[in-house]
Amino acid sequence: MRLGVLDIGSNSAQLQVVDVRPGAPPLPAHSVKEPTLLGEEIEPDGSISPAGVERVVRAVGGAAAAAYRHGVDQLYPFATSAVRDAANRDEIVDRIEAEVGLRPQFLSGEHEARLTYLAAHRWYGWSVGRLLVLDIGGGSMEIALGRDADPELALSLPLGAGRLTRAFLHHDPPRRGELKALRRHVRETLGEVVDRLRWESVPRRVVATSKTFKQLARLAGAPPQREGPFVPRHLSTDDVRCWIPRLAAMSAAQRGRLRGVSQSRARQILAGAVVAHATMSAIGVERLRVCPWALREGIMLRHLETTVDSAGELPLQPLVRMPEEGTVTQLHQR
Repeated sequence: MRLGVLDIGSNSAQLQVVDVRPGAPPLPAHSVKEPTLLGEEIEPDGSISPAGVERVVRAVGGAAAAAYRHGVDQLYPFATSAVRDAANRDEIVDRIEAEVGLRPQFLSGEHEARLTYLAAHRWYGWSVGRLLVLDIGGGSMEIALGRDADPELALSLPLGAGRLTRAFLHHDPPRRGELKALRRHVRETLGEVVDRLRWESVPRRVVATSKTFKQLARLAGAPPQREGPFVPRHLSTDDVRCWIPRLAAMSAAQRGRLRGVSQSRARQILAGAVVAHATMSAIGVERLRVCPWALREGIMLRHLETTVDSAGELPLQPLVRMPEEGTVTQLHQR
């Protein structure tokens, strides 16, 4: 089956196309990105401006056309916090359904955290032990912690890089007071969950997903994306700490010229760095690993888990009664 997952986010609508089958990894066959650029389109009442709505509808239409061209059998379209939390979200999905023929679904922040954890856990395997997953998006940050396939703890905080940029960093470059207020807000928000994370015990491995962490790792010298997903990429707390004042001294245009930083995310990379540093420091993480799989892969993996190959089923039988003692003895003698 050719499966498509369409992630409608604050910066773009990203289509990932995969040829899936039970037991095989969801490695992408095609990837398409259409810009939404909603960072500056959030109105004071929390709605997305008419220009932003038009851009979202156009982006979804372009991604849907690409899915059709690539022969996608089933498509799962979903919107993350930028659209999900918008005051006019129903109007947006109604427009998309009327003009494109798709009705995006909404995943809760906790559900996003669980699916992202699933992808990271599957990437590293059972030997990873206790795993902590961090993901900084445009509107929220997801955190998940666990040892098994399903996390023991999954939560979402309103600490997305785009959201915080709009709320605190009004000048370009930002003023010192703006950055100070941002740091304080992030620390206060994290304070609600840090004690819980510490109580849950120290994870064996900490990994991060999302563009924010990938771009910060690239700034710190990690290999570029063109070298593929199997090249290890790391990010240390010291790396992020050193980059924050440098990013704060630059305009968005200057940040957009840095290696690994896209122009569409250049304005919000500073807020993302502040969240990353505060989170890593608060939970005592000196170094983490950047995972190439995230939410879209988690959705595909969940779909594969629900696909049953009846030809491969084992004919298990219930044990309805205890065997007689003599029978057991005879079996041991054999």
